[in-house]
Amino acid sequence: MQRKIRKAAVIGSGIMGSGIAAYLASAGIPTFLLDIVPSTLSDDEKKQGLTLDSPKVRNKLAVSAVNEMVKKKPCPFFSIEDQQWITPGNIEDHLPKLAEVDWIIEAVAENLEVKRKLFSKLQACWKVGTIVSTNTSGISIDEMAEECSTEFKRHFLGTHFFNPPRYMKLLEIIPGEKTDPQIVSFLQEFATKRLGKGVVLAKDTPNFIANRIGVYGLLITMQEMLKRKMTIEEVDELTGPIIGRPKSATFRTLDMVGLDTFASVAANVKGKLSDPMEKKTFDLPDFLQEMCAKQLLGTKTGKGFYMKDRKSKQIYTLDYQTLQYRERKKPFFSTMTQGKNLKERLQSLMNSSNDADQFLWQTIKRTLLYSANCIPEIADDIVAVDQAMKWGFNWELGPFEMWDSIGVEQSVAKMKEEGERIPKLVSLLLESGKTSFYEDKQNVYFSISGKYLPAQQTGERINLQKLKSDQKVIKSNSGATLLDLGDDVACVELHSPHDAIGPDIIRMMNLALDEVSRNYQGLVIASESRNFCVGANLMMILMEAQDENWAQIEQLVGAFQGLSTAMKYYEKPIVAAPFGMTLGGGTEICLPASRIQASAESYMGLVEVGAGLIPAGGGCKELLLRHIEEVDKDGKIDLQPFVQRTFETIALAKVSTSAKDAVNMGYLRTCDGISMNRDFQIYQAKQAVLAMLQAGYQPRQAKKIRVVGEPGLAALKLGIYQMKCSGYISEHDEKIAKKLAHVLCGGDIQANSYVTESYLLDLEREAFLSLCGEPKTRQRMQHLLVQGKPLRN
Repeated sequence: MQRKIRKAAVIGSGIMGSGIAAYLASAGIPTFLLDIVPSTLSDDEKKQGLTLDSPKVRNKLAVSAVNEMVKKKPCPFFSIEDQQWITPGNIEDHLPKLAEVDWIIEAVAENLEVKRKLFSKLQACWKVGTIVSTNTSGISIDEMAEECSTEFKRHFLGTHFFNPPRYMKLLEIIPGEKTDPQIVSFLQEFATKRLGKGVVLAKDTPNFIANRIGVYGLLITMQEMLKRKMTIEEVDELTGPIIGRPKSATFRTLDMVGLDTFASVAANVKGKLSDPMEKKTFDLPDFLQEMCAKQLLGTKTGKGFYMKDRKSKQIYTLDYQTLQYRERKKPFFSTMTQGKNLKERLQSLMNSSNDADQFLWQTIKRTLLYSANCIPEIADDIVAVDQAMKWGFNWELGPFEMWDSIGVEQSVAKMKEEGERIPKLVSLLLESGKTSFYEDKQNVYFSISGKYLPAQQTGERINLQKLKSDQKVIKSNSGATLLDLGDDVACVELHSPHDAIGPDIIRMMNLALDEVSRNYQGLVIASESRNFCVGANLMMILMEAQDENWAQIEQLVGAFQGLSTAMKYYEKPIVAAPFGMTLGGGTEICLPASRIQASAESYMGLVEVGAGLIPAGGGCKELLLRHIEEVDKDGKIDLQPFVQRTFETIALAKVSTSAKDAVNMGYLRTCDGISMNRDFQIYQAKQAVLAMLQAGYQPRQAKKIRVVGEPGLAALKLGIYQMKCSGYISEHDEKIAKKLAHVLCGGDIQANSYVTESYLLDLEREAFLSLCGEPKTRQRMQHLLVQGKPLRN
């Protein structure tokens, strides 16, 4: 039987259940969201004459959850329109609806008895063949289904989504003892490709993989903090990006998770362990227990390790000894762990004697040892552990990758000196004469069998770094590399130091167009950096402006515009593959491509006004065209509303919240593709090139553009003037807005005139140069570079 997930149901509309339902809906899967029927009426419901039998009351928990999600920022949906795929209901009236679905996900309270009762109820209406999974964070899968039928158990497993489901990549799939392996394989592939998740197979052990290692790491960090009498701020300063962990570090992470949730997860592990020493590690510190008792639970209660004053907006830190809040203090460490790359920072820990480095060494050492000791209890291989920690806790390196970076042989020698017992897996590695868990650029890993095994790879995942090691480089410079993707398709990889476009990228793009014209059939533009591209090299533009080198700036802008035009009318298909922050010039390099294959999490926007400028790499012209060309068929429709929409999008520096939102804003077209899983994005971009070739690709032909001219410009200027008079914008904002309006309206010419694209590009370039000459624009540019946020002057 060929399985499909055409419809789904989520039972439980709390934070996790509603988040999972929103994610499924965003993937285009119609989903029932069911919850219990309330047992009491609110005062407002009584006034309305409602009863406990009223559908509005009976469904209110699920309905309320959907309504709340729409208001949330960031939104759990990729697009507000996705809420249409959710049908709210309750588990008394709508259980028969479960016969329509292919996948039921339970997401009720983390209580074994509550879950058992629900599954007993589900069995009565369950359709054989329907997959049933639990979104537990650590309760035993087999214990939950203990009283269920054998056939039900075959279709039952754990699917642990991480919170929030939209943004956390990890999905732990946990088979039970009786789970059908084919169902496990199907769901693994479906979740990877359709839902875009990073799937790891975990074993039915306490808290599975990520929470087992993560909770242990957080607890030993607190233990080490108490031992060394450190402050909350000091620990967070040391356990964040400096060691490859997220900015939320230790205590901000706990605030976001919720201390009650953390305590419950820790208690679950402790209750299932048999080793007394390991059990003791999962004891909660006294101060944390007191915080739970006083409802200092973090973000959900407004107070945790940090508290934000609503009036002053000032953030205060908890003194865990007194449980009183005090002003936050910025810690300073003269430590070897600063100012180097991650690998060097980690290696320095072993040879440093200062307190900060010793704190880190002790916490990292214990985490590495514990991770190795948990193999093969929690997972059969180190890859699953590393991926779980990277995808579930946003670590830059998993434990075994981190161990390789530190140096296995050297660190083990130090650990032995400190009296540590070395795990069997690590001893096996060193006894075999090897000194790293991964080899061949992580394409093989050391297994519990004592041999290196190939890491699972799929032809649908293209790794640009591996292509480089496989000698697939055609040309390269400091900003970009041209690679051979195979099948006569080339790829420009953007890799400038700060994900910004400079002359080196423009040169490589032009070289790529020449090379593809001669030897290839199409081109992909991609990146494997943290973001696709955050814009043009603002520092370089500022320096040229400060030196009043206007000719150089005009040359740079002209080169970018020339590249944009060449791309748009190129003889062969070009597909851009943006993801993450795709701002300013990053968006401009995508707009002229034949197609865009965007990651679902693509944040696209023309944000140049934040630097006191306007888009000048063809961005104004291209966004205007996207808004008008589909509607302007006969030259009769009023274009002013579409010009106004383009103006507002650029003038307000609007950035899409997802790829779906980018379609609504005009940055993407309906013919462009969206990749749910970024791991497959470059492959899918390549397939888009091949599909266009198969369909007989014809390059675009230049057409003249109808513009609204002087009357439309006057209308925009009136709106700008009113905004200025109302105090919404400054005098300099007004100046920038007028120049933008001048470009989008085609200048001071007659309404409904037809102009060329090069004419609009000239207007863009002229406005950009003019603004570069403004002292207030240079102030904005400098402030943005130094402070990382726009200046209103």
